[in-house]
Amino acid sequence: MCGIVGVLGGEEHINRVAINEMSYALRHRGPDSDGIWKDISSEIFLGHRRLSILDVSSRGNQPMISKSGRYIIAFNGEIYNHLDLRKQLDLTYNPLWESTSDTETLLNGFDNWGIKETMKKSIGMFAISVWDTKEKVLILIRDRTGEKPLYYGYQGIGKNKVMLFSSELKALRKHKSFQSDISLEALDGYLQYNTLQGQQSIYKGIKKVKPGTILYISKDKGVFNEESYWSLDEVVQRGKENIITSKEEAMAGLIEVLESAISDQMISDVPLGAFLSGGIDSSLIVAMMQKYSSKPIKTFSIGFEDERYNEAGYAKDIANFLNTDHQELILTPQDSLDIIPSLSTIYDEPFADSSQIPTILVSKLARKDVTVCLSGDAGDEIFGGYTRYIQTQKMWNLISKLPSLLRRSLPQQLSNNSIFLLNQLGNFFEKPFVGDRLSKGMQLLDSSSGREIYKKLISNHWTKEGVPLLHTENKFSDLTYDLDSRVTFLEGLMLSDIKNYLLNDILTKVDRAAMSVSLEGRIPFLDHRVIEFSWRIPIEQKIDNSSQMPIQKSILRNILLQHVPRHLIDRPKKGFSVPIGDWLRGPLREWAEDLLSAHRIGQDGLLDSVVIRKKWKEHLSGNRNWQSHLWNILIFQQWLHDQKNG
Repeated sequence: MCGIVGVLGGEEHINRVAINEMSYALRHRGPDSDGIWKDISSEIFLGHRRLSILDVSSRGNQPMISKSGRYIIAFNGEIYNHLDLRKQLDLTYNPLWESTSDTETLLNGFDNWGIKETMKKSIGMFAISVWDTKEKVLILIRDRTGEKPLYYGYQGIGKNKVMLFSSELKALRKHKSFQSDISLEALDGYLQYNTLQGQQSIYKGIKKVKPGTILYISKDKGVFNEESYWSLDEVVQRGKENIITSKEEAMAGLIEVLESAISDQMISDVPLGAFLSGGIDSSLIVAMMQKYSSKPIKTFSIGFEDERYNEAGYAKDIANFLNTDHQELILTPQDSLDIIPSLSTIYDEPFADSSQIPTILVSKLARKDVTVCLSGDAGDEIFGGYTRYIQTQKMWNLISKLPSLLRRSLPQQLSNNSIFLLNQLGNFFEKPFVGDRLSKGMQLLDSSSGREIYKKLISNHWTKEGVPLLHTENKFSDLTYDLDSRVTFLEGLMLSDIKNYLLNDILTKVDRAAMSVSLEGRIPFLDHRVIEFSWRIPIEQKIDNSSQMPIQKSILRNILLQHVPRHLIDRPKKGFSVPIGDWLRGPLREWAEDLLSAHRIGQDGLLDSVVIRKKWKEHLSGNRNWQSHLWNILIFQQWLHDQKNG
């Protein structure tokens, strides 16, 4: 895994200084070596930081030039099937190989097949920059599902106007032409969903390359072409046209593609391991890894002293049964609190999924022994694992039967005083904040569709109407959360999550956490062959509603039962969470009070301090639980402070 940077256009002397500083800013992504390539006459600079995984010798260093001399590449990622691609190239073109790196494989593919055809043949995760010396064109490419980040955009004015691109925003900020204007539209979306949405970054003029997309950029024309080499929508359409009705055939086919994906992703010239939570997804990945390994797989898990959040025991049971070389770290609250000051540096823009904290800590644990770690991420989105899918369907079936007048009026009957009293009553029966949960449930009543219910469930933060922005002329449009009409209701929720929640939240969280400690994370469920096969599996085999208690990820569960006994996996799903609400009233109170002071909020002129302070006081009193709303604001405030003083 690596980091890439580049500049197209602008003044030579500025770019010479900037490209070194930009590259150095990504040293955590690539601590093993760095390289720069430039063509002064074309005003193009490419930079690369390398984390050596395949061919760790200097022959794999980048930027790398193709045999023809036409293409220069700076590449972040892994091409898992690059040895197969070499065999294909050998049969027809017989190139003279100088290394065993997948970077050289890509370049020979570009020379002989062209850019788009090579990407269609490639299986992997990647963000790629290529300079075409013949056409004088910069080409930016992102993997099919967006595992690897790639930001780009024009900055500066006049002679200082340049096209900048990089794996992370911190590198772009090193260029003299960078403008740090905050996008209010992006901020609005962040406050609603805890993460930056879609192509947006927190900065005006800076976007992310779309997954599965190739961008063509020239100095004179700017971004003049954008083409897709893989489309999830087309995958869904083909899958629905080729449904596998036989349960046995579906399971056999899924086992085959999963085993292929996992064995491909175990290719590494450096130590490799896996994250193990004890859940279905990570347990299945580890079980299949162990099948292909002659020695115990190194596995890693995190636990908490607070038993409400601790799943370490489940992971240990699975590890013992599979005979892995297992390590666990039981975290104290202080371990987690120590990470918080560095969150804005690690994530580079506001990111408020609090599970980022244990993800960083388990990455640190793993990095002591391995350089590559496989994970079970994306299993929930692809195979229907979130309980909110079933909840949404049940709620809409119930709510749709109620008179519309009643649905609109009931939520208005629950006052703040009522919520407070219910919370007090809940505390007496050891059911904390039952009033808050009831209030949220009541808000779902005033929904016009199942889609609207789902949007309210996944936002779980500031509502669109209640976002505390002082300037709201640029409101975030959440049309990207529309559900696809070609699929069933439950499939539509899953598809929406793959396009949005998985991309904007999960993959961002995992990439930045792992790369902050120079660890390469790999996600077998995101192999496009697995995704394509999954859409041929009927929803009934993913979410089994045949009994009173729905069985989610049914097909994955059945495959896992071939490897481990049922009693190790039949348990409630907890998730990877931390007690943020308690911390804000305790050890984080002083930190939060400073960031949420009326003065601090008011001096920036972006947020409404009255609305925020009211929620803060209610949270401190214990009358209400506003942890999600407040954490969202605190992360932004800390990020804003660090940008001004960085």
